[in-house]
Order: sequence, then C-alpha cells, then structure tokens
Amino acid sequence: MREHNLVVLDMAGTTVADGGLVEQAFTAAAERLGENPATMIDYVRATMGESKISVFRHLFGGDEDRARQANLAFEEAYGELVGAGRIAPLPGAAEAIAELREQGRTVVLTTGFARVTQDAILDALGWRELVTLTLCPADAGGRGRPFPDMVLAAFLRTGAVDDVRRTVVAGDTSYDMLSGVRSGAGIVAGVLTGAHGEAALREHGATHVLASVAELPALIREYEA
Repeated sequence: MREHNLVVLDMAGTTVADGGLVEQAFTAAAERLGENPATMIDYVRATMGESKISVFRHLFGGDEDRARQANLAFEEAYGELVGAGRIAPLPGAAEAIAELREQGRTVVLTTGFARVTQDAILDALGWRELVTLTLCPADAGGRGRPFPDMVLAAFLRTGAVDDVRRTVVAGDTSYDMLSGVRSGAGIVAGVLTGAHGEAALREHGATHVLASVAELPALIREYEA
C-alpha cells in the first residue's frame, strides 16, 4: 500500500471560511491608494490563491514600490477584518485535520498571504497547535502559487514521505490545482467551498473534486485501498 502521509492544505476557501474577505481587503487597499477597485476585481478573482504581492505587481505594471504599498494596505485591511472576528473555520475542517493526523499523516497549511496575515488567522482560530507546519510564499523562497514551491518546501521540511507522488494537495482555486500538479503530488483534490467551481478545478489538474475538505480523509483511505 502506498501511504500518502503528507497532506498540504490551502487555508482561505479550503479550511478557513473566507466569506469574501479577500475581495473586501483588496477593495479597501485599492481605495487607500486612491485606485478604482472595480478595474482590478476581475483579475483578483481569476488569480485567487496566488501570492498577493505577485497580484499587485501585475496590477501596477511591475512598479515594485506601488505593489509593496498596496500589499501592505491589503495585509492591514485583511488583518482588521480578521481582528473583527470576521473569520471562521469551514465546517468539518478542524475535524478533518485531526482525523488525518490520527491516521499518521503530516498536515501542512499553506497560504498566498504574508506571514503576518497567516499568523493572525491561525491566532484568531486557535489553530497554532493544529498542524506540524504552516507555510507562506516567503517561507518557500518567495514564489507562491501556481508555482509548486510551497508544496515542495513541505515535502523537504517535513520528510514525511519518500516520494512526491505520496503527497496530497487540496485547495479551492485553479492555482492550488496547478501547484499540486507541478509538484508531482499523487492526489490533487479540489474543494467546492471557495473561489472556483468544478470545471475550473478539473481543467487545472484536479484528480478529485470534493464538496469540502471534510471528505478528504475518507478519499485518501479509499485511494490507498
């Protein structure tokens, strides 16, 4: 039996109920910089899951100073929303993570947010002790999704499996799926609790599409059997 003992999970939209907070924070950031958020929102939706600084670099045509200003404004706005209690775990997510760990698997949480925002979410949910490792793009050399770097960093840092094909990647966006495929993960599961629908997830490489991450422990067991 091939054991898929490394499970790399996205946060917002996959394990954490985002409730449109990303779009709200982008809107606030754009307004703080005197920009019109309506001209940006389609690109923001299409690139959900990507490193936020990368999104701003594109939106501001490579102007690094402007991109960094916008990213800082975004992180502040998102942090304010988190601090106001606007974030919650998706139903069954914490239980699924606990079940995966009980099965002997190593679970890693990844995000396209900066570390300060990821930490704010973990603190707000009381999830500091929930998983072995949490990663943001900066922890993996700076490249977020759709690059495979965070998945590969999880593989290298945990040593949980001896073959990338024994890795499971789950997320709610096209970029989550691409990062899983590019990393060589054996299971790349899309979930329907976030940004993108089944067609987009499958088009970008999902091997399975689930109603939510709560179904993941059973899927892995069935796949191994």
